[in-house]
Amino acid sequence: MKTVRLSLFLLFLLQVVADATASCPCAAKHVGPGAMVCVCNATYCDMMGPLSLPPEGTFVKYLSSKTGKRLERGEGKLLANRSCSGLLYSYNPCVHYQCIKGFGGSHTDSAAINIMQLSPPSQEHLLRSYFSEDGIEYNLLRLPIGCSDFSTHPYSYDDDCPNDFELKCFSLAQEDTKFRIPLLQRMLALSKAPLSLVASPWTSPGWMRLNGNVEGKSRLKGKAGDMYHKTWARYFVRFLDEYARHNITFWAVTPQNEPFSALLMPSGDFPVNRYNAEEERDFIVLDLGPELAASSHKDVLLIMLDDQRADILNWAKVILGNSSSARYVAGIGIHWYFDPITLPSLTLEATHSLFPNYFLLYTESCNGYGPTDVDVDLGSWDRGVKYSQSILENISKHIVGWIDWNLALDMRGGPNFIKNFVDSPIIVNAAKDEFYKQPMFYHLAHFSKFIPEGSVRVLLACNSLLGNCQLQTEGFLRPDGVAVVVVLNKCFRSVPFSISDDQLGYIEDVAPSNSIQTYLWKTSGACLRGKGQRKCLLPTR
Repeated sequence: MKTVRLSLFLLFLLQVVADATASCPCAAKHVGPGAMVCVCNATYCDMMGPLSLPPEGTFVKYLSSKTGKRLERGEGKLLANRSCSGLLYSYNPCVHYQCIKGFGGSHTDSAAINIMQLSPPSQEHLLRSYFSEDGIEYNLLRLPIGCSDFSTHPYSYDDDCPNDFELKCFSLAQEDTKFRIPLLQRMLALSKAPLSLVASPWTSPGWMRLNGNVEGKSRLKGKAGDMYHKTWARYFVRFLDEYARHNITFWAVTPQNEPFSALLMPSGDFPVNRYNAEEERDFIVLDLGPELAASSHKDVLLIMLDDQRADILNWAKVILGNSSSARYVAGIGIHWYFDPITLPSLTLEATHSLFPNYFLLYTESCNGYGPTDVDVDLGSWDRGVKYSQSILENISKHIVGWIDWNLALDMRGGPNFIKNFVDSPIIVNAAKDEFYKQPMFYHLAHFSKFIPEGSVRVLLACNSLLGNCQLQTEGFLRPDGVAVVVVLNKCFRSVPFSISDDQLGYIEDVAPSNSIQTYLWKTSGACLRGKGQRKCLLPTR
């Protein structure tokens, strides 16, 4: 009997320890009216812990709010009958839309430098926050090929040998070997799910460019198919080769970061190789497409555009409307900076309608980029709302994922060699060996933590007699048969609502003012294939 009691007591202690370590709450710091961050340092950092799914007939929800809630967990039962009179959202797991690739951020030089300035324990907390099961489980990561504006200086991988068409002098920079690669290997080790990497160039070696410099807005010399463009295509392969030597492989590359909208940057030093749609098409057809296909990286996908959605339809018609270039392309990369002047129905939806076999992926977004914006608005809830709004609006128009910009920046929003400072979900205060998780971090978590790769967007219809569905919502079905619904309430008042699952019953709840919530429950399995599992694949070339 004593042995049994001791065993039960040990089990009880283990459960207490597990409960205590599974979720560490936010160490809140109020930084202004209605503004709050969560402080992390070498000894403490808030963590969610691994996701625990609800038993059948129940649901779990995670709440973040302007009042200070951060991924607060709650539970409830699905009801047989609906009693409240608020909004009704009908969840239908049998109506499928696009497959989801995932969510993530960008591993720039600036992000790596800021992370490395922290002590090793603080670094570990930051990396776990993004990539581990304890954190928000990013599965997408974008890296510049060479420098970006978020570097401390302009550089390429072949600056020392003019007209090096054989790339004999090609070598990675110390930004890669001392900062980005060591951190990336730690990120990969922390990630339970595969981490899909996307690479994008800002600029090529100066000797390839008309202006003769790495920095600035210029074109490649010559035209597609000549020795400059073919050497530039081989430069991509060399980059992939060098990273492969460090056991790092990429899911996709883009031909160029912001090939046309970067021209609007006020700084003349902003590094960019300029293309129009026809020039990018010809580079893909004559140079980059064949070079990748003939290399050991033939399975690396090619994502066109990597620029604003305002001109996506025109670029898609030029590149995907041409069978020679379309055969090399798997998807379209989109940036959010001009979204307020365009409608997703006229851009994303129109493009998907014409070219349904090519995925749409948001590859860069950030706050604080406007000429009158505060670069770093520490603790801003509204900037988190902009992230959630963008994801919900665009995912309803067929995008398969959303990649944030810098993983971490300093208190100024840099470093950045052209002083193009912006905001980030994590801000590093190296002087205090601490970093601050902003509301943007938690808004992204409401998607990245709960909607893994292979999930599918499903029908979530609002049935309101008043026709006023003031909540922003989307529904998803995970590969494991768990339903997910994200609910964003931008209003200053709370909104009662219900979610109906015809097979299981009703969730009745309230969306607090200025909040975002994610709901999860086990579906009946009626719409799943096989033994309760389903396979959701992105289109490829």
